[in-house]
Amino acid sequence: MSSIFDILAEQRIADALKRGEFDYLPGAGRPLVFEDEPFQSPEQRMANRILKNAGFVPQEVLLRREIASLRKALASDDGADEAEKAHLRRRLGMLVVTLGSLLRR
Repeated sequence: MSSIFDILAEQRIADALKRGEFDYLPGAGRPLVFEDEPFQSPEQRMANRILKNAGFVPQEVLLRREIASLRKALASDDGADEAEKAHLRRRLGMLVVTLGSLLRR
């Protein structure tokens, strides 16, 4: 159940919208960009920013990208022979197992 403060806040926002007070704000019509995780400590945010600026990508992301690439290659009919497709399927299986073990840690 909403408190009286929630109801009053919603009413004031609705009134401001009707008056057009939000029409010409900077960035209007564009999505908000949140670069930081709000539930991380400042130290963790700083470490993540340093790693991101250095081009570091977590192993999980690399594995997921390669898995997606292999699935796309297997789904396309580019004339690859059966031996090559079998190799791609083995590689895909190995990556899926690796990703699963990484996520279980």
